[in-house]
Amino acid sequence: MARVVHFEIHAADPERAVRFYRELFGWELVRWDGPIEYWLVRTGDASQPGIDGGLLRRRGDPPTAGQPVNGYVCTVDVADLDEVLARATRLGGTLAVPRMAVPGIGWLAYLTDSEGNLVGVLQSDPTAA
Repeated sequence: MARVVHFEIHAADPERAVRFYRELFGWELVRWDGPIEYWLVRTGDASQPGIDGGLLRRRGDPPTAGQPVNGYVCTVDVADLDEVLARATRLGGTLAVPRMAVPGIGWLAYLTDSEGNLVGVLQSDPTAA
């Protein structure tokens, strides 16, 4: 079975996006020493489930607010959904879909990052209803 092994975040202002993700999730973003402007994104260590990715300069138009989703959406596991949503707003993100229960799984919301990309955030809680 094929598994997702890498993600990419596209940004009009990569440095702004690097700051956003470092401060929001504590991710490690390191500029790659290769032929293109690219940052390697480390989201955790090998003892945790998940994948790592990259961040690069957007080469086209940014997402438009209110448009249908036209790509993959990554969802990040967080300890405190409300705190993450408040921090995202302080960092230049916006709330796209408010907190909702996913019965038996947890609490889910969607935000847009500093670059207009949609990001899911999920606080695990098997009692969510």
